[in-house]
Amino acid sequence: MILDICLSPALYPFYKKENDTVIVVDIFRASTTMCATFANGASAIIPVADIEEAKRYKSQGYPVGAERNTRKCDFADFGNSPFDYTREKVEGKEIVFTTTNGTHAIKLAHGCKTLLIGAFSNIDVLAKKCIEIGNRIVVICAGWNNRVNIEDTLFGGAFAEKLSGEHHIKWDSDAVKIAWQLWQSAKHDPLNYIKDSEHYQRLIDNKAEGDASFCLQPNTINLVPYYDGVEKKLKIY
Repeated sequence: MILDICLSPALYPFYKKENDTVIVVDIFRASTTMCATFANGASAIIPVADIEEAKRYKSQGYPVGAERNTRKCDFADFGNSPFDYTREKVEGKEIVFTTTNGTHAIKLAHGCKTLLIGAFSNIDVLAKKCIEIGNRIVVICAGWNNRVNIEDTLFGGAFAEKLSGEHHIKWDSDAVKIAWQLWQSAKHDPLNYIKDSEHYQRLIDNKAEGDASFCLQPNTINLVPYYDGVEKKLKIY
């Protein structure tokens, strides 16, 4: 099995290969929030990249989660906090979802053979699914406006460590080693390590720093969202 890590969506064209399994990761907070939404019973998530499309779905009666620059959009039912998507609000429903970075990364990668959503919250079951699928795996770090960030890179390193402990893995570029080494520095206290990062400060500025500790907790759910290219929706295995 081959593993690579794309540290920014802007770099994805240089990593893209036929038959890849792609994992989109946006730890603060889109991929964590999508996992939490499914854990609370949503039947599907419809990821959209732009606000106007989300508004059209809203006009058709869909519940909509929408965030830009860490803040909930005025027209939306939910923002981008995993705590917004409670069971009583999402169970059995299809949720439309658009965010600053995460849904942009999904749009870039949606044509790949298999697209999965990854977070610390589902890291073990995600690793097992990837071993089951095999082939080449590319983790796309959603970053921030196409820039590299710490939290997604840390996940990449943690995932590399996880896979390497369970299966023979070939690391396909220096990016995997960079992420792995960063994780070695942070893994004993990732929340403290990340407190001087750009995005943690954004969460503080928007009174959402409580989301950070939740987003860094491993294995809080036991599911893997995947993108159904025919229906253009995220579902769960």
